[in-house]
Amino acid sequence: MMRKTSVILLSAATGAALTLFVTQPRAVLMGSSARAATSDTYRQLNLFGDVFERVRSDYVEKPDDSKLVESAISGMLTGLDPHSSYMDAKSFRDMQVQTRGEFGGLGIEVTMEDGLIKVVSPIDDTPASKAGVMANDIITNLDDEAVQGLTLNQAVEKMRGPVNTKIRLKIIRKGQDNPIDVTLVRDNIRVRSVRARTESEDIGYIRITTFNEQTTEGLKREIANLTTQIGADKLKGFIIDMRNNPGGLLEEAVTVSDAFLERGEIVSTRGRNAEETQRRAAHAGDLTKGKPVIVLINGGSASASEIVAGALQDHKRATLVGTRSFGKGSVQTIIPLGSGNGALRLTTARYFTPSGKSIQAKGIVPDIEVLQDVPDELKSRTDTKGEASLRGHLKSEGDEKTGSQSYVPPDAKNDKALKMAADLLHGIKVNASAPTGDKAQIDKPASKVAN
Repeated sequence: MMRKTSVILLSAATGAALTLFVTQPRAVLMGSSARAATSDTYRQLNLFGDVFERVRSDYVEKPDDSKLVESAISGMLTGLDPHSSYMDAKSFRDMQVQTRGEFGGLGIEVTMEDGLIKVVSPIDDTPASKAGVMANDIITNLDDEAVQGLTLNQAVEKMRGPVNTKIRLKIIRKGQDNPIDVTLVRDNIRVRSVRARTESEDIGYIRITTFNEQTTEGLKREIANLTTQIGADKLKGFIIDMRNNPGGLLEEAVTVSDAFLERGEIVSTRGRNAEETQRRAAHAGDLTKGKPVIVLINGGSASASEIVAGALQDHKRATLVGTRSFGKGSVQTIIPLGSGNGALRLTTARYFTPSGKSIQAKGIVPDIEVLQDVPDELKSRTDTKGEASLRGHLKSEGDEKTGSQSYVPPDAKNDKALKMAADLLHGIKVNASAPTGDKAQIDKPASKVAN
């Protein structure tokens, strides 16, 4: 029998898949209705077999049998929900790299521009940064192969590889007349899912971009660094920015929430059967020592980030600022399908916030709504439709909500939600309906604002 792994995913990735497996035979007593259902299932499987053989024998070109099977498996789950999917062996490996947050590579964040690879930024203390690779460098060749014609994923795959192996990059840099040849030795790279800085000299700002295996440790490190850097007495509080965070591992969402809580339930997950219900609770030890916390969310905050936001909001541990979140309230379990056969990503449960709320197809409403000023050329692309707009999504009890702003200004000085968070921590009155004073502001946030 195949066994589920302990990897539980909470992210907004979509797809479809299914698998068949055989269990050990066992003696069962079935009623007439059960026998009828089983008989009908076998008839449907016979129909599938007939169609499969007809396609193999009569299709205009000889099909690849394995591709036919994979397509059939994917098609079977399409009608279940948008988050169940089949992953072939390569996709499964890529998913493991993503959730592990660690891989053999060069340490550069890249994007595609005009068919070439553009460096967004080198990651500190990696082969790329040590070799002098710079933001805005254009990579034209990987070893002797031109990048032109490759997809971004193909180029990234070529740059990754076993630790201590070499790769040669040809780089065009603005201000340099000739291309630059750089030979790099791949090293173990850790994806930084947590970044931090000081805000207004007395506030700790922490950005969480995803929930991989490195996230909780990164959060703990940055809380400690900021507390030391600013000084515990001077520190007004923390801003936790989870805008456009698509989610990730359930376990990391639980431990990140736990970092700010002393006690109480963090999340419960409920499957089809009542005995599958699980509840996760906080352990004593608030890493921030009770400092005020503001959490930034928007329409791109999904799943694992919604678990954290929901837990801190329900326990009144944080004030949520921004726009309504994505609304993905389901849990996916990764089930490997055997050597070389990839894996199944299957929706196995819904999750609920500590107050017993399901946010499925609704999202989390922030305590203070702040709408950003969006450039005219981007106005048609800055709203996220949300879970409720996805075909085949799990239905919610009550009114479903779709669509929420997800634009984050690239320049912090134009970021209204960030400014609102800083004002709250400084005790600045932000609305006539809200009392003044630091504690009063955070315990009783202001009403909706859009200025």
